[in-house]
Amino acid sequence: MSISDYSTSKLLYDLVVIGAGAGGLNAALTAMEYGKKVALVERNQPGGECTWSGCIPSKAMIQMAKEIKISKKYGSIEINSADVLSKVRALIQKAHQAEAVPVLEAAGIEYFYGEAVFLDKDTVQVGTNTLQAENIMIATGSSPVVPDIFGINTVNYLTNENIFLLPNLPSSIIVLGAGAIGVELSQAMQALGVEVKLVEMAPHILYREEVELSKLLQEVLEKDGVDILLNQRAIAVSEDATGIQLTLSSPEGEAIVCAEKILFALGRQPNLTTLNIADIGIKATSQGITVNDYCQTNVSNIYATGDVVGPYLFSHMAGYQARNVIHNLYGVGTQPIDLSGVAWCTFSDPEFARCGLTEVEASTEHNDIKTFTFDYEDLDRAVVDQKTIGKAKVICDNKGLILGASILGERACELLGELQLLKQNQIPLQKLQESIHPYPGYSELLFYLSMDAKACFIA
Repeated sequence: MSISDYSTSKLLYDLVVIGAGAGGLNAALTAMEYGKKVALVERNQPGGECTWSGCIPSKAMIQMAKEIKISKKYGSIEINSADVLSKVRALIQKAHQAEAVPVLEAAGIEYFYGEAVFLDKDTVQVGTNTLQAENIMIATGSSPVVPDIFGINTVNYLTNENIFLLPNLPSSIIVLGAGAIGVELSQAMQALGVEVKLVEMAPHILYREEVELSKLLQEVLEKDGVDILLNQRAIAVSEDATGIQLTLSSPEGEAIVCAEKILFALGRQPNLTTLNIADIGIKATSQGITVNDYCQTNVSNIYATGDVVGPYLFSHMAGYQARNVIHNLYGVGTQPIDLSGVAWCTFSDPEFARCGLTEVEASTEHNDIKTFTFDYEDLDRAVVDQKTIGKAKVICDNKGLILGASILGERACELLGELQLLKQNQIPLQKLQESIHPYPGYSELLFYLSMDAKACFIA
């Protein structure tokens, strides 16, 4: 059936949202608060990558791995990976309950299951339904990058989209890519009894983060038993009855590594191919849809948010962008997207959290910077918890305003929030010393950092 065969009867809305991940859900629900008539289109189940194959399952597995790691200190423990994965899937279903179709429909959102195809700038086709709206938001997310290497079409590979669907974990695995996903899953699977080889093209893991802290985390992973192979480029892959063979190239030559399975963790690519955006003139690149500071495309009534736009591919960023668009459309006044407010975390053990610039980036962009650091081994709470591996680093300008902050250590993700609040609101780091931080708590490290800043800027 071609598009011309569909019914010409159109369903009219104030807003059509394509994609029911973090961005799409936030857009639809926020628009409902303004009393708008909203249609939400999704080709899978609502929740997006974060619920089904990203944040929720990975953090569930990571938490179970941490608990097993702690238990091993007190004796041997038998690990049943089938039970682990079954529990992960149960937790996915529990998280999904808050965003299930009946919940969305009860909120007044009209939900359409299927692929959305643009007919014109105001209209999309979803199956036999033609939806027309004053404004349309594209929030279709992203998919895992699969490397274009020799033999790729001959192997059964894993990504974060299907690894949690396995009946049990493999005995051994090659993880290609040492970004956040690769690091998190490598460490978790190693703790769950999988022999892990983590392969990375860069000279260290988490290559976009603070080098000093990345290398410290790298030492932790190696101590945990993860075999890390750096400066390695994958050039070919094959599979036989024994498992996977991955050919690597490095300055030292070529080598072959083997494992039962292979997992690709090489980043994400925008989901754009089925939308028909080129025919209605929406500009896009291989990195995603081109938008202005308000997430507006070059077609004025069409907006795009989340992974399909970037530059930060985080669920919390998608939600923020989507809410901002809706408030601009239906609220009072307009606000551009503020990228200074972005923070992120790699949920390794210990956690790695960051906002703003690294020290190298800051020194390139600013003439006069000050760097303040604090080691977890000097923190009483970390000592009694036996969580002394970690370090915080804050980079400021010559007035104490935060340019960037990175924390590697226990509860890093929560600790970063206080520094991020200072950064986004242009409050000097030294101001934090006026706040009383409870003892013995991990937040004391922020107090010590601010005391160092006070001493520096008074001198």
